[in-house]
Amino acid sequence: MDVADLGAVELADCFRKGELSPVEAATACLERIHRYDGEVNAFCLVDEEVTLRQARESESRYRQGQPRGPIDGVPVAIKDVFLTRGWPTRKGSRTIDPQQPWTVDAPAVAALRRHGAVAVGKTTTPEFGWKGVTDNPVDGITRNPWDPRLTSGGSSGGSGVAVSLGMAALALGTDAGGSIRIPAGFCGIVGFKPTRGRAPMWPGSPFGALAHPGPMTRTVQDCAVLLRVMTEPDPRDTTLPPDGTDFGKGLDDGIAGLPVAFSPDLGYAPVDPAVAAVVKEAVAVLDNLGACVETVDPRFEPHHEAFSRLFYGGAANALRTLSAADRTLMDPELVAAAEAAAQMSVLDYLAAQNTRSRLIEQMAHFHGRFALLVTPTLPITAFTAGIEVPDGWPHRRWHTWSPFTWPFNLTGQPAISVPCGFTPDGLPVGLQIVGPRHADALVLRTARAFERARPMNRRPGLLHS
Repeated sequence: MDVADLGAVELADCFRKGELSPVEAATACLERIHRYDGEVNAFCLVDEEVTLRQARESESRYRQGQPRGPIDGVPVAIKDVFLTRGWPTRKGSRTIDPQQPWTVDAPAVAALRRHGAVAVGKTTTPEFGWKGVTDNPVDGITRNPWDPRLTSGGSSGGSGVAVSLGMAALALGTDAGGSIRIPAGFCGIVGFKPTRGRAPMWPGSPFGALAHPGPMTRTVQDCAVLLRVMTEPDPRDTTLPPDGTDFGKGLDDGIAGLPVAFSPDLGYAPVDPAVAAVVKEAVAVLDNLGACVETVDPRFEPHHEAFSRLFYGGAANALRTLSAADRTLMDPELVAAAEAAAQMSVLDYLAAQNTRSRLIEQMAHFHGRFALLVTPTLPITAFTAGIEVPDGWPHRRWHTWSPFTWPFNLTGQPAISVPCGFTPDGLPVGLQIVGPRHADALVLRTARAFERARPMNRRPGLLHS
């Protein structure tokens, strides 16, 4: 296997045994970036000098028998919303001046440094991470590794593409409405949104309590390793108290006897028949693994409007200090969405918070009966790149085609997308596994059980072109 196709756990094992060096791994990922990024546009910044320097430093630590942690030397891509010392963080916006001191790391980036990871660059995002596809006025359109005519999803689209194509073994993403899980589903990788507060996030997201940082990887095992690093506490954020959880411990213990609810449509979401067929087959795998699967809907109260008010209200707040001249530099649809949300009253916003609270309570009761809920990650496969909604879609905004992801941003529950198969036209489909709050380890264990039974053996067609 090509070095760039090895996962984080495999790479670290090779480094310890002296079978491979971090410099070789970094070089292999940089070669993938040079070869394919012109077609997919996953990266907005690549700094080979810094990457190779970090790789050499890691190589020296291994030679001395002193690696810093489980991801020392592993190539990692950083979504361009995370502050990164020495590199600009533009968030896909021409309103942010890259020519300023960049002296601070976000908590996740600081944790990567403490553990000796090798940063290969910053990955593309829609402006301020505001939508479920990836294009922005600075960097252009990010494309799908399975078919570059199609979208990568978003807002962590660049990270999803980078991991899928072996441009990095690991990547950082953020998720305020599906922004980790959407590109994971469209790109055929693993993407995990942990329990709200499990991983520190600073500076705060424009989307407030909806937003979660999380790992994007090719395997669940790698996801667990990166999550442990990302959940180290940081005084700049009000994270959950550290509980010493090793997310890799018990990962292979299986799911026999676990009560699992399967909702094919959450009771209201139309699903493409090809996607539904793949997901149904995936759920049968869970049943065969010994889980007690029952088809049932959570019976949510109406919450579409609540999410819209909270999410787009956050966008309005992010833009409220920008001048009219600044707004002419921005994604016009972001400006339109923010200006519409700015007309909302404080009482409307508080009513949305009340709906969110009731939904949290409702899901807590639901999980009193079921340990987990599984759904499709998305009701559709990737569509044409460069547009917010599919051709002919009856609604204007992205969240209307991603009905399975954002409910669990409202509730703050852990949710993972794991690749579960392909439609007849060769596009990947994701299975979403949702747990009660704080059950991150259980969600990972279930995803791992599925992954072991149905490993992802297919790689994007772009790698064979």
